[in-house]
Amino acid sequence: MAAVEVDHIVSIADVIRLAVAPVFLLSGIAALLNVLTSRLARIVDRGRHLEMEFPGAAPGRMQTLRESLGRLALRARLVSWGISLCTGSAILVSVVVVVLFIDSLTGVNFSALIAVLFIMAMAALTLGLVCFLREISLATRHLRIGEPEPEHSPTGQVVDTGPARRSGG
Repeated sequence: MAAVEVDHIVSIADVIRLAVAPVFLLSGIAALLNVLTSRLARIVDRGRHLEMEFPGAAPGRMQTLRESLGRLALRARLVSWGISLCTGSAILVSVVVVVLFIDSLTGVNFSALIAVLFIMAMAALTLGLVCFLREISLATRHLRIGEPEPEHSPTGQVVDTGPARRSGG
């Protein structure tokens, strides 16, 4: 009887060892989800800021605002898809861990199901990363660093940058 109990403890210990890698994967997915949700929050904040410019915007600025909001909406959709796919991946990885334990406790061979679930988790994570990469690409494509051009300033007027800028210092 004691040998049977030891075998079960060894079996559970083996499952715990097998479950460690997916748990680390869950930590990585959680970090990625943190980045994605932060990006989504920044996109939403930027969109709200641009929407507040509409009432006082010069007619020439309206089209630029609409285009910027359209790009932000596309970026938000991509990040949202990325969040959904990465969350789905995390759920699938969690199910893999649960099925590992069920397999060990019941003696039923779920190895094919575990493999399929893990493949699905990796596919979802990969697609989530592709969405993230696409959103980064869109964000950097329209990135402009430096003094705004007159048509991009909120009032449509030339922005005075102060004496330091004019004197070249």
